[in-house]
This record gives sequence, structure tokens and C-alpha cells, in this order.
Amino acid sequence: MKKAVITGITGQDGSYLAEFLLEKGYEVYGLIRRSSSFNTDRIEHLYQDPHEEDVRLKLVYADLTDGSSINIVLNDIRPDEIYNLGAQSHVRLSFDQPIFTANVNA
Repeated sequence: MKKAVITGITGQDGSYLAEFLLEKGYEVYGLIRRSSSFNTDRIEHLYQDPHEEDVRLKLVYADLTDGSSINIVLNDIRPDEIYNLGAQSHVRLSFDQPIFTANVNA
């Protein structure tokens, strides 16, 4: 079974891509950032309790601005494909914090 990693899985494009890859039989790992809320609304219909058998969608905490954490995750998963859809997408914040935005979106 092929493995894919998707950054930005909880966004619009990431959620559609996850659904597509799951339909194709992939094991999908979604990288999500730690936040005060578990923002999985767009993938709620795909998400299963990780304690169930045959779970093919797994969520992993990672910080796109921390290369070593990304490296650890990728070495653990060993994906066949990586889709980088994660980004800081708030327009106002992009003007207020341009360096942070560039680091996340790069």
C-alpha cells in the first residue's frame, strides 16, 4: 500500500486530496499543527478512531517551521509521496508577520 503525507490536510484542498488518495487505496498521513482546537471539520467524514483496525488516515503533529520535526516524521513514515499544501493563509496576518508567513509557506 502506498503512503502519502499531506501538509495542510485540514484545508479545502488537503481534505479533497486526502479523500481522493483514500479512495485510491493509499495510507494517508496528515500533518497538523498543535493548536487549542482540534480543527478537523473538513476531514471529519474521513477520520476514524486511531484505535480501530485498518485505519488508513492518521494525523500527526508537526510544525512546518521546524525542519527537524518534519525530518523525524518523514523518517518514521517513509512516504512514497509528499503533498505540501500547508500554508499560513490569513491575509491580515501575512502583512503583520511577513517573515513567519514566508517561513511557513516556503
